[in-house]
Amino acid sequence: MVGRGGAGAPRLNVAFVLARRFTLAAYANFVDVLRLAADEGDRSRPILCRWAVLGTPGTAIRASCGTRIEPDTAPENPAQYDYVVVIGGLIGAPQPLDPALGAFVRRAAAAGVPLAGVCTGVFILARAGLMAGRDACVSWFHHDEFQAEFGAGSAAGSGPAAPRPVSDRTLVVDGDRLSCSGGVSAAQLAALLVDRHIGRAAARKALAIMMIDTPGGPGAPAFGDQPQPGMPLELSTADPLVRRALMILQQRLDSPPTVAALAAHLGVGRRRLERHFAAALGLSPAAAAMRLRLAQARMLIARGDAPLARVADATGFCDASHLIRVFRDAEGQTPDRWRRQPRAEVPR
Repeated sequence: MVGRGGAGAPRLNVAFVLARRFTLAAYANFVDVLRLAADEGDRSRPILCRWAVLGTPGTAIRASCGTRIEPDTAPENPAQYDYVVVIGGLIGAPQPLDPALGAFVRRAAAAGVPLAGVCTGVFILARAGLMAGRDACVSWFHHDEFQAEFGAGSAAGSGPAAPRPVSDRTLVVDGDRLSCSGGVSAAQLAALLVDRHIGRAAARKALAIMMIDTPGGPGAPAFGDQPQPGMPLELSTADPLVRRALMILQQRLDSPPTVAALAAHLGVGRRRLERHFAAALGLSPAAAAMRLRLAQARMLIARGDAPLARVADATGFCDASHLIRVFRDAEGQTPDRWRRQPRAEVPR
């Protein structure tokens, strides 16, 4: 595939927009895949790929770890780039983008240049109204913050144009909007772009040099089409379908989906989902969901700072009485008696 520069130009040309206090690992992982795919071995010549860090030359942008990156290109004509990649950073950072960079990103969207939000870069795109009605990959670690800012009930989350957070996959492609959860998934998203424009061999080579596992074999998932690691789950399995399902259930403890709705969200039939759960965990999806809800309830009860009615609401039970009945069946005693027993300190 020929890049936007035409014949003789690099096949892939990427502009980086770095937020103030950006995440260095996300930027480094992304750009290193481009660097390794651009040339033979790791000679790093920008032959097949080219990249630029946009901003005011001579004015460094500081990462969250304190490292500074100096831009090398002014934010002028977005049409010369195949993608504009926004690398996010600390959620609470005031005015995360320089106004000139924010205006550049909006011009790029208007010109039809695909936009990618990496790590919390998707927050920046959503705040600019550039993720309206789109699926947005959000790290499980920031899922609640995204929901609070853009979900139902928020000022930005009313109507069908609200962005839809996806926290059970490492990256999401929704038309000309791409997003990933950060960390190693930044390398996977970069590999996806290399695969599109240069070829799968170049993408695999780059990830292999970086010691990052790649999909393999016929029918293997595309780069990044896998569940997010790191979600603190009560249940553990290597089955990617079950892991994705568990992550969704973990995020929906207060309003657990039906098994049919869960299967539909995952794009599989109910019976297939039930077979995977039985093989991986020896449980039905409903039983696994109940274990997750009870685990969360136990944690909240052990902390002792929330009434049972609030615990019940947070874990998807009708009311405190419903929670007490289910808890007694599982633990052999009421929540109050269980809470009074001595146990290891519960982390807050």
